[in-house]
Amino acid sequence: QVQLVESGGGLVQAGGSLRLSCAASRRTFSNYGMGWFRQAPGKEREFVAAITWNGKSTYYTDSVKGRFTISRDNAKNTVYLQMNSLEPEDTAVYYCAAGNRPFRAVVSTNREEYNYWGQGTQVTVSS
Repeated sequence: QVQLVESGGGLVQAGGSLRLSCAASRRTFSNYGMGWFRQAPGKEREFVAAITWNGKSTYYTDSVKGRFTISRDNAKNTVYLQMNSLEPEDTAVYYCAAGNRPFRAVVSTNREEYNYWGQGTQVTVSS
């Protein structure tokens, strides 16, 4: 069993920044790709960003490219999401997730390919 614990959410004005963290309990965290997803009220959970197990490849949904950065520190079993130039449309509960296959060379945007999820952290951007 793997536990993922997100932190760093909060209330911020448009144009501001937040950094989300996701700490994993698994010792083999470094073997798996990680992703960030978000879910706004009344909407489906959507992909935001992902990073491969070794950090060499990342991918972002179009709406956050150039504003968000995903990174990981395998020594700390932690993945981060740096969010800059936040917009009201970024308001959502943000979830981190761990991939279901080790050592994948490519990232995945598909929720079905992530089998462990955190509890979520609320991000609210005011206009």
